[in-house]
Amino acid sequence: MVSFSSLEFLFRFLPVFLILYFVTPVKYRDIMLLLGSVIFYAVGEPVFILVLIAATLFNYFMGVRMWKLNEGFQLSDWQKKRRRRCMIEAVIVDVALLAVFKGLAVFVSNELLPLGLSFYIFKMISYQVDTLHKEIWDKPKFQHVALYFTMFPQVVSGPIMRYNEGGFGLQRTYSLEQFEDGFKLFVIGLGMKVLLADRLAILWNDLQMIGFQSISTPLAWFGAFGYSLRLYFDFWGYSLMASGIMVMLGFDFIENFNHPYASKSISEFYRRWHVTLGNWFRDYVYIPLGGSRCRKGRLVFNLAVVWLLTGIWHGNGLNYVIWGGVLGLLIILEKLLYGKFLQKVPFLGNVYLLAVIPLTWVIFAITDLKQLGIYFGRLFPFIGGAGIAVNGQDIMKYSRNYSVYFIAGILLCIPAVWEFYEKHKKHPVIVLALVGVFWLSIYFLSCSAGNPFMYLNF
Repeated sequence: MVSFSSLEFLFRFLPVFLILYFVTPVKYRDIMLLLGSVIFYAVGEPVFILVLIAATLFNYFMGVRMWKLNEGFQLSDWQKKRRRRCMIEAVIVDVALLAVFKGLAVFVSNELLPLGLSFYIFKMISYQVDTLHKEIWDKPKFQHVALYFTMFPQVVSGPIMRYNEGGFGLQRTYSLEQFEDGFKLFVIGLGMKVLLADRLAILWNDLQMIGFQSISTPLAWFGAFGYSLRLYFDFWGYSLMASGIMVMLGFDFIENFNHPYASKSISEFYRRWHVTLGNWFRDYVYIPLGGSRCRKGRLVFNLAVVWLLTGIWHGNGLNYVIWGGVLGLLIILEKLLYGKFLQKVPFLGNVYLLAVIPLTWVIFAITDLKQLGIYFGRLFPFIGGAGIAVNGQDIMKYSRNYSVYFIAGILLCIPAVWEFYEKHKKHPVIVLALVGVFWLSIYFLSCSAGNPFMYLNF
């Protein structure tokens, strides 16, 4: 049930929950959402629900300790020190919890990593820091804090919402139009996942089955671009589904992707890709380290730390550290050398981005470093010494089979296409098209076991 693209979720959990949610009196709907969220996670993770509950209780009571030290018109130095100490203690425990389970996943079994752990731990850290800095305006009630940490649309793979963005304790507005907009977002996300990401996943699986040493250079590049599109629509699809559910429930839409492939640099790409995660690292790691308002040596250090942590956060293999290191290096070079030039020549910047990003996703995708070396040897045969491919014409077969998915994916990467949808989303033709997307997605889901979202692993 954890996957939004499962038939059990679509035709059992979600409709039953929505009915119960909207027949519940408005003042009790947060409690209904909290109960539904705990059940949702418990069904998917019957053992690790205890970890989520324990972490929720711990972080709530540490927040209460800080609020108790917040009395008085002006805080004393002793109060400030105690509040800061409470925050540090809470963050240390949260980071330790994440590190322990990440370590167990690496050295024992990946099955020991609770789903969504990285996402809800990051929420908990932001809650503690925002409480210390008085970014949370009113003392939260337990049900609101627990709901913020466990909310089922976000608990598994984000987006990483801030506490104040949830409007907890405030009167939310509900309307049929809002529900319709949320459901449309959900359907678009479902289509991206099932009709695009899952189809492109077959291409990557085929390349792995063939063996990277046997594919031609054109097919290797085709596979790299295909994987890039697959990852994008898998995670953008999930984000739209999660945000769509939130909108249906009366919350504001949280944008997690802003057409990253229209960017003109790697730096801009990651300001548009997984926006809430990037903002989290910016606000809770990069800026506390000194940000960009410092000497060049310190700037390089700050960026290196952020991207090393980003690589470690994304996965357990050495390839993720390499991936984070490569991106950190590219962003440092943009900051210090050629970033301004790319902004002045937008076309060149976009070509640079579209050539480099797929190469970084190859590093992200292949956990075996030997196989990673073989793949790069295929991408660059003149320097890789990979030898001659078994079938030099393989690109013809795969381009015929997957060209329709590439065309659809490329079109959806263009901002004007989304702008067109936003402008005409109430038009009967658009509505009819979304109905078709929904039922076609259901057809494909019913014909296959369904693939989990890639970011469920993080």
